[in-house]
Amino acid sequence: MKRQDKARRILEILDELYPQPPVPLLHDDAFTLLVAVVLSAQTTDARVNLVTPELFRLAPTPQAMAALGVPKILACIRTCGLAPGKAKNIQRLSELLVERHGGAVPRTFEELEALPGVGHKTASVVMAQAFGVPAFPVDTHIHRLAARWGLSDGSGVERTERDLKAVFPEQRWNDVHLQIIYFGREHCPARGHDLSRCPICSWAASKRRIAAERGSR
Repeated sequence: MKRQDKARRILEILDELYPQPPVPLLHDDAFTLLVAVVLSAQTTDARVNLVTPELFRLAPTPQAMAALGVPKILACIRTCGLAPGKAKNIQRLSELLVERHGGAVPRTFEELEALPGVGHKTASVVMAQAFGVPAFPVDTHIHRLAARWGLSDGSGVERTERDLKAVFPEQRWNDVHLQIIYFGREHCPARGHDLSRCPICSWAASKRRIAAERGSR
């Protein structure tokens, strides 16, 4: 089956399972989304959602976050992975939002990626979910499933992003990346997964991959 045809069928299944996928990170606006995505690196969304309510109560704006300071930010986010570095990045990016952007979150990839702790994936999430700009953030679930489904070769996230953008309609990128994340969490785990019984892997994955993952279980 051609990748384009495979992607079309995958999209039909995802639309049936997740017709309106919500953003998994709790947030109120572009700034709180940006902070939440920075916190989510090497940390589960569930963990981030536990710590951000108190953090955002104390500092709901870049101005307040910059003034809060690293020690108090760290106290709120200590249970997140890489918390000390994240606290420094969040405080500094908040300062830069005030200094460079008048306290607003910039609406370009270049300006976002110039902020501490903000890489291409983080910028893509903010552009897609805060501003509605078509983007395809690739997290570990998406990278893994794109390879399982034969939509990309698994050689790297940049390749995966490029391949997925080529097979899914641009107007669907912002939703489909969320749909794949939810599917990965609920139906298609990394380990102990029987691909032959999966609603998508059972027909989208190659026989070689199904046999290989069955053998590794």
